[in-house]
Amino acid sequence: MTVKKLESSNHHKMITEEVAILQDLLEDITRSMAGDQVYAKIERILELSQGKDAVLLENTIRELSNDEMVIISRYFSILPLLINISEDVDLAYEINYQNNTNVDYLGKLANTINEVASKDNAQDILEKVNVVPVLTAHPTQVQRKTVLELTNHIHDLLRKYRDVKNGVVNQKKWLEELRRYIEIIMQTDIIREKKLKVKNEITNVMQYYDNSLIPAITKLTRQYKDLAKEKGLVLENPKPITMGMWIGGDRDGNPFVTADTLKQSATLQSEVILNYYLDKLSVLYRTFSMSSTLVKTSEDVQELADLSSDKSIYRENEPYRKAFHYIKARLQETHSSLTKSRFKKSLVPAYENPEEFKKDLLKIKNSLVENGDRSLITGDLTELIQAVDIFGFFLASIDMRQDSSVQEACVAELLKAANIEEDYSSLSESEKCRLLYKQLSEDPRTLSSTNVEKSELLEKELAIYKAARRLKDKLGEEVIKQHIISHTESVSDMFELAIMLKEVGLVDKDSARVQIVPLFETIEDLDNSNHIMTDYLAYPMVKNWIASKGNYQEIMLGYSDSNKDGGYLSSGWTLYKAQNDLTEIGQKNGIKITFFHGRGGTVGRGGGPSYDAITSQPFGSIKDRIRLTEQGEIIENKYGNKDVAYYNLEMLISASVNRMVTRMLTNPDEIDGFREVMEGIVDFSNKVYRDLVFGNPHFYDYFFEASPIKEVSSLNIGSRPAARKTITEISGLRAIPWVFSWSQNRIMFPGWYGVGSAFKQYIDQEEGNLAKLQHMYEKWPFFHSLLSNVDMVLSKSNMNIAFQYAQLAEKEEVRDIFHTILDEWQLTKNMILSIEQHDELLEDNQSLKQSLDYRLPYFNVLNYIQIELIKRLRHHQLDEDYEKLIHITINGIATGLRNSG
Repeated sequence: MTVKKLESSNHHKMITEEVAILQDLLEDITRSMAGDQVYAKIERILELSQGKDAVLLENTIRELSNDEMVIISRYFSILPLLINISEDVDLAYEINYQNNTNVDYLGKLANTINEVASKDNAQDILEKVNVVPVLTAHPTQVQRKTVLELTNHIHDLLRKYRDVKNGVVNQKKWLEELRRYIEIIMQTDIIREKKLKVKNEITNVMQYYDNSLIPAITKLTRQYKDLAKEKGLVLENPKPITMGMWIGGDRDGNPFVTADTLKQSATLQSEVILNYYLDKLSVLYRTFSMSSTLVKTSEDVQELADLSSDKSIYRENEPYRKAFHYIKARLQETHSSLTKSRFKKSLVPAYENPEEFKKDLLKIKNSLVENGDRSLITGDLTELIQAVDIFGFFLASIDMRQDSSVQEACVAELLKAANIEEDYSSLSESEKCRLLYKQLSEDPRTLSSTNVEKSELLEKELAIYKAARRLKDKLGEEVIKQHIISHTESVSDMFELAIMLKEVGLVDKDSARVQIVPLFETIEDLDNSNHIMTDYLAYPMVKNWIASKGNYQEIMLGYSDSNKDGGYLSSGWTLYKAQNDLTEIGQKNGIKITFFHGRGGTVGRGGGPSYDAITSQPFGSIKDRIRLTEQGEIIENKYGNKDVAYYNLEMLISASVNRMVTRMLTNPDEIDGFREVMEGIVDFSNKVYRDLVFGNPHFYDYFFEASPIKEVSSLNIGSRPAARKTITEISGLRAIPWVFSWSQNRIMFPGWYGVGSAFKQYIDQEEGNLAKLQHMYEKWPFFHSLLSNVDMVLSKSNMNIAFQYAQLAEKEEVRDIFHTILDEWQLTKNMILSIEQHDELLEDNQSLKQSLDYRLPYFNVLNYIQIELIKRLRHHQLDEDYEKLIHITINGIATGLRNSG
């Protein structure tokens, strides 16, 4: 049976039916709200959106009043949202259907376990592999939590559509309820009026745990163990999926992240998982009603029952219920002590740690097994024990992150205050390293003193490190495991972080309770990562730190800044080479280098299909562990419900394991030749990209005038500023608004610019070079994934719409930048299709092609509306009350594109 991407022949037929129902309801609601005259204009725009006359469409939109824009913008923003819901529902249905009918699909866990089981080290691989999606505070998800809740209601109703068709559910009542929620959305503010605070970001992301992530991960882990057992591999405590979190600890460029937000993040996470455990215990209490007059129990369970305060006469012969009552009372005490929540005071002790809690649960499990009731341990009890193994009392590990320049300033102040070095920042790199290493390896004393006045920056930084120490002591080592250094450019950057950790007792000369993780972001930093890590690993003390962390050293790779710095090809290739080089350095030093991939949702930030992204990594670069960021609208798309969450997490595990055991090259000896070809292509691509972005004096003005960057920067999509400083150059802009704005004006520039020229230059050098590239596309997963992502990005671009954005620029020399971009776009499209040997874009991704075919016309309209609104704003024809209409169009376009940030 052919393994394929998850889809069925009936898939798009069902979506078409559902979208027709949703659109009929939306049209009826809109007509009721706006009246026949405005609705007639919507019908006219819908008609024009399906045709080729863009000029007539523009003229029709230009004639709309601001008041008419209000309802029409909402209509065309909500329509792609409803299409998304229908697609998500049918994906969830297909996941369940194909799992339950044993149909093969790409990334199916059963196939992965079957493949790895034949390897000599299968037990070791499956026991140790750990994939960590890290939810981050870069929310390009511009919808409010309220809207997400409403869409969840619509999702649940659409899940019942098949029952409606079969007459199991009353169609009239179903339609009335569906209409009600769509009508509420039409009358609800889609976007936030106020900027998010870090606390809001923490709260918002927590909703994904109860609804989808906890049940999906526990189910997946249980399935993982069962499938391994079928192959004779009994796994003790595998953790194929655990979760990570940046929100509350990532203070790079975000002044609002403090010791308090770190504590809030950890406390709320603890509260979420403890509430989950308590809910499970309540269910188990109601379920395990077995009587001691009919079944036997172990002495351990009887002891738990005897300790229970449940003295009801109706529980006298129900030892399991009494045991669960006692366990729940202890967990409530634990909840109170860890989160300061108020439960009814009891005299039972809190659990000191998750292991103690698990020990009591195992007493019940063992009693059931010993007395022939093995079938009763499946379900909620097994899920609860599994969840404790995975989530403990902390739920997800929180990463801390700060820019290297901040840490240098703090260390310089500490050294000066301690009379060790008056001007640390003026020292050479070798002088810095000697000084810091001596402080770390020879002097156990801290540098800070309560008697010495400190700057606000140093006070704030020391406070967050102290908070981290307290949280680790309280919730366990897993709650905070890594501290990432943005813009790592030297060994001293890492030693500076070590000094800060030493100040609070998280690092000494022999061990590190928090791992120091360098983040290499720009092309230059990635190129230099080799010698930086070589020098760093040469220090004996560093090897002690790594040994204390299981002999693993994590390195984070930045996709966003490297792309903005050097373009798509240059970024992708430099990241690929860096992984190869760093993996080799680890092998030479007898340690395992693991990678944390800082990917965004869109291709310009390292996004694209996760399975392909992982399986295209250099062979040997995945050493048991891999972490990757999940952010913005991608979190909702991947983890919005437990079925889709299960599927996406399953693919992450399968891809990681497959890349660990499968070379995936017909002839491994060809790889050196492939790499040689790439070097020349990438160098030329980098030059083409930088000549325009950093070499053309009009490019900055083009970007700021021919895109909605100013409006995106003012959109309330997150707690952090759009730039680390005042935006006076492209390099100072954060990657998210950079990519987001290019998505909005439909150029998708970061995902392809410079690709076409580079390939053409190589093909023109020598006859037969095109055939070489075609061969590379067929045989090299990295190259195949690289080009497939460009193909996808080009399919979502629209240069006719981009031309209209270009007209927003006032000067002709600025507008002319568009023609340079257009020429490269056409060339890139031609080159990609030639190498893929395809006639059209998305030829091998029909599912996405069909999805875009029925959604593109609707959010294309939003682009024309957005352009008209920006014109009115810039000509002072848009009152303040109407400015948020631009934000509504931004939301709608992002919703339609799905992976836009």
